[in-house]
Amino acid sequence: MILHKILKIVAFALAIIGAIIVLLIMAGEDASALSMSGNLLYVAYAVLGIVLALVLIYVIKGLFAGNIKKTLITVGAFAAVIFISYSASSGSDLDLTPFTNKGLDVNEGTSKVVGAGLYAFYALAVIAIGSMLLGGVKKIFNR
Repeated sequence: MILHKILKIVAFALAIIGAIIVLLIMAGEDASALSMSGNLLYVAYAVLGIVLALVLIYVIKGLFAGNIKKTLITVGAFAAVIFISYSASSGSDLDLTPFTNKGLDVNEGTSKVVGAGLYAFYALAVIAIGSMLLGGVKKIFNR
């Protein structure tokens, strides 16, 4: 319990540091501020890395403390959604030269990954909305 309180304080401190860094980056307008904001971005990346490492540690700790079978089923279902989305997406070459003056070219692989991400987002959004509606309907009828 003491470790939980300490990590809560550390997370709060990191959130405050991150908010200050973001405000400093957004406030910078001249060249010296841009140089400073570049350095602040490295600090922000370091803070993000620390937070992600802490989250990963506690997710793995919680994974082994809880019901691992349920967790693996959920991860497998998520992987299935990603696989089906990738299979359903079409990879088509795009030439964006008429739209940009940089002559950006999107290859088939990039197009397929972006399409898969969109399909996965839509599928997971429908599943999330459906589960919320189902939970609400069950709650109404159980009263």
